Amino acid sequence: MRTVVHLLRHGEVYNPDGILYGRLPGFKLSELGSRQALTVAESLRHNDIAHVVASPMQRAQETATPIADSHRIDLATDDRLIEADNVFEGQRVSVGDGALRQPRNWPKLRNPFRPSWGEPYLEVAHRMLAAVYRARAAAEGHEAVCVSHQLPIWTVRRFLEGKRLWHDPRRRECSLASLTSFEFDDEQLVGVRYSEPAGASSPKVTGA
Repeated sequence: MRTVVHLLRHGEVYNPDGILYGRLPGFKLSELGSRQALTVAESLRHNDIAHVVASPMQRAQETATPIADSHRIDLATDDRLIEADNVFEGQRVSVGDGALRQPRNWPKLRNPFRPSWGEPYLEVAHRMLAAVYRARAAAEGHEAVCVSHQLPIWTVRRFLEGKRLWHDPRRRECSLASLTSFEFDDEQLVGVRYSEPAGASSPKVTGA
């Protein structure tokens, strides 16, 4: 039985101060982000979507709503789709600027393979995998959309593709409002597809 689970990264967030917002509350979609959410909903209008679920973060809920509405589906929430925890939340973390220039923060950067500044990659992969399989079961024989965040989506994709989890964040293939789609034959993963219905964006956008 064929089932497709689409992992959708939320749209652009209103973040005038350019901070790493992570799990902080109150960060909503920008005007562009709202348009991106509508664009993705339109691109999926004719898909056989039977389940829509989102991270509890406001930006994810706002991105998921047009899809749920267009398919007349109640929007579900799964805490396992949430952004990865990060000790630098609320700070500017661009290279050469902000928190990363302060020596007191350097010990938090000691192990990029875990990583030492936040939730371990393997924990992210495991919780995301559980969310994906829950969505697959909910939409069995149809399609599901799970709205999440850049790092969790990229991490579970690498996990399922058998790649090492530590990576260069600048090379993530996970644009704003992009779709990473997992195709299952019963419970077996048989394919991974990536698409950008709302266009490409820089993977270096903070707090995603």
